[in-house]
Amino acid sequence: MSNSLYSMLDVHSPANGVQQIQLHRPEALNALTTAMLGELALALEEAEANESVKVVVLTGSARVFAAGADVKEMAERDMVGILKDPRQQSWQSISRFPKPLVAAINGYCLGGGCELAMHADILIAGTDAKFGQPEINLGIMPGAGGTQRLVRAVGKSLAMQMVLTGQPINALQAKEAGLISEITQPELTLTRAMEVASQIAKKSPLALRLAKESILKGMDTDLNTGLRFERHAFTVLAGTKDREEGIAAFLEKRPAKFTGQ
Repeated sequence: MSNSLYSMLDVHSPANGVQQIQLHRPEALNALTTAMLGELALALEEAEANESVKVVVLTGSARVFAAGADVKEMAERDMVGILKDPRQQSWQSISRFPKPLVAAINGYCLGGGCELAMHADILIAGTDAKFGQPEINLGIMPGAGGTQRLVRAVGKSLAMQMVLTGQPINALQAKEAGLISEITQPELTLTRAMEVASQIAKKSPLALRLAKESILKGMDTDLNTGLRFERHAFTVLAGTKDREEGIAAFLEKRPAKFTGQ
């Protein structure tokens, strides 16, 4: 069942700890408008506050994840308009989402759509997926993290090629480069993403949060700083009831029942 409060998203009620959010602007290939990004930021804020949501799965349609930013809307903004762009607040809010975020991607995942997908922690794509940053064809460049997250995901050479030529890569190339974790048949992409999310949702919410934060910290800092953060997070988890339950369940050979305490 989806939440009718959103006009450009289908926000489903959580089931077994997993909430599905679907981008829904089929007439515009899910092009990301300011309003749509605002809705997504709000939906993720609500998911963060909802204790029954352990993991979020973000997806588009069978044809397209998101084909980019809304070019018509972009054309209406001059330099000052871009400087004051309210979209930046939405992007920052999305990037701060602390719970695991899984993206299920079919078809076109371009420009702002690719930048949005890279905000996810795990990317699962259909064989028909296309990833690209074609902004250079409009005389501009990625402006929502495309140059920074892409180089961290696929390395300098491929990131340069994608950004400077504007040419996309396919799912196999994306998998080989490390941009995505799995490739599925297109009709199974969402199913597989939900399976992975369901596995994650059974884990300790506290451990998930700190593990995600530690990995992201490792991407943005030097090794020693990352190791110190990891050790601190590991130590914090030693004082939780979930750790006690996890160890007891292991020793007693039974499934753990984590409570987030």
